[in-house]
Amino acid sequence: MKILSIGWINVRRALRDRTGLFFLVALPLMLVFIIGAAFGGAGSPVLGVVGDAGALRAESAMQVRDFSDEAALRTAVEHGEASAGLVRVAGQAPRLLVRPDRTGQQLRMLVTTVLTSEANRLAAGEFVASHTGLDAATALSVVDSVPVEPVEVRTTTAGEALFPEDFSGFDLGAASQLIVFTFLNSLTAAAALVETRSFGVTRRMLATPTPARVIIAGEALGRVAIALLQGLIVVVGSALLFGVRWGDPLGAAALLCAFALVSGGAGLLLGAVCRTQQQTAGAGILLGLGLAAFGGCMVPIEFFSPALRTVAFATPHGWANDGFAALTRRGGDILTVAPHLSVLLGFAAALFALGAWRLQRAVTA
Repeated sequence: MKILSIGWINVRRALRDRTGLFFLVALPLMLVFIIGAAFGGAGSPVLGVVGDAGALRAESAMQVRDFSDEAALRTAVEHGEASAGLVRVAGQAPRLLVRPDRTGQQLRMLVTTVLTSEANRLAAGEFVASHTGLDAATALSVVDSVPVEPVEVRTTTAGEALFPEDFSGFDLGAASQLIVFTFLNSLTAAAALVETRSFGVTRRMLATPTPARVIIAGEALGRVAIALLQGLIVVVGSALLFGVRWGDPLGAAALLCAFALVSGGAGLLLGAVCRTQQQTAGAGILLGLGLAAFGGCMVPIEFFSPALRTVAFATPHGWANDGFAALTRRGGDILTVAPHLSVLLGFAAALFALGAWRLQRAVTA
């Protein structure tokens, strides 16, 4: 019962910190949204048009939005409200405004293809009209009535695709942000453990009939509970807000719990080693972001060189990232991530053993 009370007090302290709540709730979900939008989220890209959109309105791969003038269209493209803009006024050559990102370049190719096809249709109509004496509308109907043998294009992927076709940018960003913030906030929350020791609360608990092992277990439980809370916020929030799919529920839950244990053990060890809250904050940010970078949270592990992949799998972040990738990208289940769980539990056991030993020395010295 005392262990649960100590753990609950740590969770309440974390929830009462307004700055901590921002990093716990708002910032991870904001970054999931930013990464998802940057790497292609759900929905069709927007093409702004001044003038006649023509055949572009029939394209299902994009949304056409009308603008009153070129200045308003240019502003919308610059601010990201539209991925590209087309100025098509009678008597003037069409002008295309494109954002310098992947979606903008894809729209450029699509718009160019549609306009070229439309120009070829009009040229064919003019040719028929000039040689038959038909009016322009009748000539175009003749051109449209001529059957054209479709060209069959077959696309094959050499090797294995890194990401499934329906894998969105939100799916890509959610797992990495879960790992980053679960570990990072566990380390920064270790400042509460330093504060407890510096204010003499731990020594006063030892003066009561409370063994040191109960205090250590309660502090460890508090660290793990904070890590689990952070992970659940990212999982549930990203699924509800952005439609992120986490794959096999049992496998995802097991990975989350295993990484929460790793994060809790790291937080316990950091809180036992550091003597001031400033040391905890500095070391926590350095270790949290450094391990995240090496573990594939900033750039997918699939893009790493062989040497960097070896380094990534020397960190718990690398194993957690690859485990979530196996669930979300490769259709794995809990048996697929069993090796990942084993390694993560090994990291957790080592961190908890070191943290408990160091904290016992600190509180009983």
